Amino acid sequence: MKIFYTPDITEKSTYTLNETESKHAIKVLRLEMNDTIVLVDGKGNYFDAKITVAHHKKCEVSIVNQHQQVNTKPKLHIAIAPTKNNDRLEWFIEKATELGITEITPILCDHSERKVIKTDRLQKRAISAMKQSLKAKLPTINEAISLSKLIEKPSSAEKFIAHCYEENQQHFKNAYTKGKDCLILIGPEGDFSKNEINLALANNISPISFGTSRLRSETAGLYSCNAFNLLNE
Repeated sequence: MKIFYTPDITEKSTYTLNETESKHAIKVLRLEMNDTIVLVDGKGNYFDAKITVAHHKKCEVSIVNQHQQVNTKPKLHIAIAPTKNNDRLEWFIEKATELGITEITPILCDHSERKVIKTDRLQKRAISAMKQSLKAKLPTINEAISLSKLIEKPSSAEKFIAHCYEENQQHFKNAYTKGKDCLILIGPEGDFSKNEINLALANNISPISFGTSRLRSETAGLYSCNAFNLLNE
């Protein structure tokens, strides 16, 4: 299945791929007229299409069918502190997208070593991962925000903060309620500050752990995605 990202597609019978996707289809994949491809809008819709004009700058297609990605799982939102090495954050975005995460928010914390986040790079990584994993739904990637401002935002999800301080936090698998939307806060390499943890607790955010191992931020994020999926099977 050859998938192309077309966020502005409508229910019209024809569509023209943008120059980037046209070049990929014709120059890289060497597709020709009458070859079939699949378009996705990032909102959960697939469009089966047939190439009618095989041009490397304006590849035109005819839409022959439309169907939706079925997703009955609750929503998972991970708010994660950007890693010092940006490649690690991009790796997390890629893998979390493959696993079907709903929303990602970079959070700026007291111990954060990276303060400038290029969300356009993260978006491109997510788009590539969506296409590679044959999904039609693109996760929402928000602009970076301070932890305190994120905590102030209303949410009906179950909310958790993962940290490494030795306290009586529950393991995530025991704290989370199957079937509920979920928000998980994951800190930077130096962990959340004590003040940040106290702020979270004061706002009814439950402390959790992922076991006895000390995980990197991006590993903890990926663990969260996998555990969430397993608990909701």
